[in-house]
Amino acid sequence: MIRNEPLAEQMRPASFDDYIGQQHLIGREAVLRKAIEGGTLPSMILWGPPGVGKTTLAFIVSRMLDRPFYTLSAVNSGVKDVRAVIEQATAGREKTILFIDEIHRFNKGQQDSLLSAVEKGVITLIGATTENPSFEVISPLLSRCQVYILKNLDEGELLRILGKAQGILEQELGRKIAVEESEALIRVSGGDARKLLNAFELVVDSQRGAEGEIRIGNGLVMDVIQQNLALYDKLGEQHYDIISAFIKSMRGSDPNGAVYWLARMVDGGEDPKFIARRMLILASEDIGNANPNALLLATNCFQAVQMIGYPECELILSQTAIYLASSPKSNASLMAIKNAHAQIKQSGNLAVPLALRNSPTKLMKEIGYGKAYKYAHDYEDNFVAEEFLPKEIAGTKFYEPQGNAREKELREFLKKRWGGKYGY
Repeated sequence: MIRNEPLAEQMRPASFDDYIGQQHLIGREAVLRKAIEGGTLPSMILWGPPGVGKTTLAFIVSRMLDRPFYTLSAVNSGVKDVRAVIEQATAGREKTILFIDEIHRFNKGQQDSLLSAVEKGVITLIGATTENPSFEVISPLLSRCQVYILKNLDEGELLRILGKAQGILEQELGRKIAVEESEALIRVSGGDARKLLNAFELVVDSQRGAEGEIRIGNGLVMDVIQQNLALYDKLGEQHYDIISAFIKSMRGSDPNGAVYWLARMVDGGEDPKFIARRMLILASEDIGNANPNALLLATNCFQAVQMIGYPECELILSQTAIYLASSPKSNASLMAIKNAHAQIKQSGNLAVPLALRNSPTKLMKEIGYGKAYKYAHDYEDNFVAEEFLPKEIAGTKFYEPQGNAREKELREFLKKRWGGKYGY
């Protein structure tokens, strides 16, 4: 038996009963499933990582509702394609579903072209995105859609998918396949069913010439994947590996590595806003107060990229990446908020001290809200030794300045203000 399509496509479920994962959305009592089964499908945005079932969910919806169904990819479609679907939907006078994959790649004008048809109910939009729709979908369109978040598949769900794939390939080959170890397959999948199936398919195909039972272990999986990385990545999964290499190059203060991986992304047609947004995060997470200008430059980069796009914006991306890579580093802000979260988890939501509470009403003032609060600007150097933490954790230090020049200055400032209270 010769397979005419990739294993991942061959295994695409056709009903909720075959669909693995996302039970919070499509379980028997889940809101989305009830809406679909009741025929009251809202326009929606499906937001989640790759390979978790966004496209599959859209196709299942189309089969269940038996409505005209059109699919567009934002990578190679534009306003003309959207209008053509809307015209057909209007002429047919049937409730039409339009599925747009990677909707985050549509620009504002392309998204605007959907608004009227969605609002009037001419089309029911299902958009799929790996990016936060709050940033990537225009507010008027987002307000007309329900946003459903899909999660990475857990190990148990991935193993169920693997078991089904094993059965299909055993039938195809007429041979037994023994998955003796699954850890490597699960690890390389990263919670992505498509990556899991691509990896499993490659490993099994590598053993077609052998006799007898096919035995799969972690060592074989890693050998095959490393030898066939380009084929394994045939559906674009390296997107996340390359952005990871880009971020780690900047974090590691190597502008050469940063520019190389940036060029790889530009050549691959990566969304420049995606790149700029990742640099914004790095500017705060990995540089922070070691160089506050990094966040300002990254913010300006993001705004400039939005205004001019490719090809000119690659110069701005390059300038920013080099600056961030060449900047002193600190993750003190990241550690401070993590420490604060850990404290809250340990001690719960402690009461706000009365002196720090807002007192907009007479009653609140009478019971002590805001009483004894010391207004810093009434004191020398605009500072007074007030207590700003709940009494149960008074004196706890969350922010620890690091050894770069800028944060050494911050440490001296805080030590001068607070003396020995926080140990600065």
